[in-house]
Amino acid sequence: MTKRIQPQQTAAFYAQAVASFGISVSAMVLALAYLPAEPWVRAFLALGLLYVVTSTVVLCKVVRDRQEISAVTTRVDQARLDKLLTNHDPFKVDG
Repeated sequence: MTKRIQPQQTAAFYAQAVASFGISVSAMVLALAYLPAEPWVRAFLALGLLYVVTSTVVLCKVVRDRQEISAVTTRVDQARLDKLLTNHDPFKVDG
């Protein structure tokens, strides 16, 4: 059975993703703080921002879990196929 190469993410990519998330959330919080509107409007928009962030995190987790399940299923199917091919003898004659 051949082992598939798992893609690795670099530390720079991870740092860029974390920095991008932090900068975008900070910018939105600052924009909400300095928005020339009544406090209840800012609070409503802040709750909307919180909802978007939490639903994004949940979506990322669901996509990651689905990909991991698919990878496990693929590995099990590959192991079964490898075992079948190992036990098969094309020159064997029944009888």
